[in-house]
Amino acid sequence: MRAWICLMPLMLAACTGSYTPTPLTDKQAATLDKALAGKVAGEKVSCINREPQTNLTVISNNVLLYRVSRRLVYKNELIGSCNGLTSGDTMITRSFGSQLCRGDIATSANLLTGMTTGSCALGDFIPYRAPGK
Repeated sequence: MRAWICLMPLMLAACTGSYTPTPLTDKQAATLDKALAGKVAGEKVSCINREPQTNLTVISNNVLLYRVSRRLVYKNELIGSCNGLTSGDTMITRSFGSQLCRGDIATSANLLTGMTTGSCALGDFIPYRAPGK
């Protein structure tokens, strides 16, 4: 019994892993560059308001853009990968209150089959703003 107690931390450590996001393809990188062209990155924030309605653009299974206006876009690098987003699956976010925040759980689902295709969490939101005139 003592041996199990001593080995438990090692077994738990073996279960932990690190997540390495899949690199963007050339096409995805070009889409991201085009969407953020002329905008300057700001300090990352943990939450953004849901209102006004934001327009979600999927760049890859782990990179999203939330367009608030022509002048403001938030980039979010998901924690984990919501597989299926690039093939048209829907993202379902579980959040509380009027904001989307880092750590909110999201799943991707195929609406035709009703099957969940991936699970992830929102990361920090990096604002990209057009320079003032």
